[in-house]
Amino acid sequence: MYRIGELAKVCEVKTDTLRFYEKHGLLAPSSRTESGYRIYTQTDADRLRFILRAKAVGFTLAEISELLSIELDKANWACADVKGLVDDKLSHVEQKIAELERFRRSLSSLSQACCGGPESAEHCSILEALETNCDQIRCENHRHDAKQTHKQ
Repeated sequence: MYRIGELAKVCEVKTDTLRFYEKHGLLAPSSRTESGYRIYTQTDADRLRFILRAKAVGFTLAEISELLSIELDKANWACADVKGLVDDKLSHVEQKIAELERFRRSLSSLSQACCGGPESAEHCSILEALETNCDQIRCENHRHDAKQTHKQ
């Protein structure tokens, strides 16, 4: 049996994390003492570790809740159901990675198009590209007058 602080220490989380999971219905103390302290069992500790591992691989609280439902009623679910959840998550992650790669390429192009000098930003190629929704950013769009300086 664990009190909340003991379970938190054993699983290397903060007590606020346990309260958060409790608030979201993922974890509940097995009982409470007469003075109201939460009491957790080894089963609760195992459940918390399941939650933490699922969170570590990127599952949301809603997805973890679904996985826990399956975990509690394995006989009425197929491996295909669990694999489907994982494959859906994997597809979502791959879409996010592709989106982040597009962001990286665009930001890299913007950065390379700008001289980054102390000149006034009146003709900054980055701002011009963002203003015109330009797909191709060219360094030659950067028209700084050598005598202009940014006033601070």
